[in-house]
Amino acid sequence: MNGNISSLIERLSSKDPNDAYQALLNLLEESKLSPSVYKFFGTFVPMINDSNSYIRTRGLLLIAANAKWDTDNRIDGILDEYMKHIVDEKPITARQVIKALAKVAFYKPALAAQIKEALRNADTSSYNGNMRPLVDKDIATALQEIK
Repeated sequence: MNGNISSLIERLSSKDPNDAYQALLNLLEESKLSPSVYKFFGTFVPMINDSNSYIRTRGLLLIAANAKWDTDNRIDGILDEYMKHIVDEKPITARQVIKALAKVAFYKPALAAQIKEALRNADTSSYNGNMRPLVDKDIATALQEIK
């Protein structure tokens, strides 16, 4: 499967958004089943600061999806950078990150307190009227899910 995973990773930045999204879905599904995608963790880290919000989101989601395989504690080392996206300039990305952080906290309970603190302290005032309540609700839901 590794060759196929390499191909899927390359497709994450495809100019065809449908192709890139399909690659993401396949990688997320594989991440549930085995640590084979985790081997590419180093590829996902630079993606989280990409100027393209879709690429940013893909990297953020793949990091969270592989938290269960993170025996090397690589997420611990990038957590602060990752959590900056709780208030990403794109509220859709922020919402995805907030939901993903609950998964990270589940698989990495040692990080739960730090994640909860960042969620509680998130300043969502930059989001416009209709997005802010959604982001705030996502934060409240994530905080409830994190034990």
